[in-house]
Amino acid sequence: MPTRKAIFSNNEFYHIFNRGVDKRKIILDHDDSDRFLKSILFFNSKKPIGSIYEKTFSQNKLSPLGGLTAKSDKLVNIVAYCLNPNHFHFILEQKIDGGISEFMKRLGGGYTWYFNYKYKRNGSLFQGSFKSVFADKNEYLLHLSAYISLNNRVHKLGGLTAKLARSSWNEYLNDKKCFSLCTKDIILSQFKNSEEYRRFAESSLKEISRRREEEEISKIILE
Repeated sequence: MPTRKAIFSNNEFYHIFNRGVDKRKIILDHDDSDRFLKSILFFNSKKPIGSIYEKTFSQNKLSPLGGLTAKSDKLVNIVAYCLNPNHFHFILEQKIDGGISEFMKRLGGGYTWYFNYKYKRNGSLFQGSFKSVFADKNEYLLHLSAYISLNNRVHKLGGLTAKLARSSWNEYLNDKKCFSLCTKDIILSQFKNSEEYRRFAESSLKEISRRREEEEISKIILE
């Protein structure tokens, strides 16, 4: 995944997203999902990185993060995320100059190496450079957090596809069984508690779904 040339500002929030090249799936089983999540945590560091295999795959396989813990010297804060079988979304807050670009370069390169090695393929896995949108207004940031955390519902995923999807939703609901990847204060501090945020997010999702249906109807009419 090439480093994006856009200039990102520190302590600002960005919607970052990409999908598999030729719309191919980038997640084929639960091990792939776990590896991607481990990579999010592992590659988010200012320091040089070693082998993710040695630090996770050779350790506790029962834990989704294999004993990894969040680092204090992060490149970015992960505010929200979703991982679907053929694409992903993040809200990232850049913490140091070049942090987003470096994080995405490490994540994309590391996961592509893993995927290509496992499935005996070559070449790019992701569709060019990642895409980004600046979250310039707080209202947009709040609704975006709901869209990303509930992205599997937005796309109405079902069956095995739904089982392979991962997101920050349970983390925002303070599920004690859920591992922690996100810096949630920027969102949750604006609500009384996680239950109030849940109601907001699910209400926001209904509006997002309604607009998507209207857009699909408009396309059919125009065609």
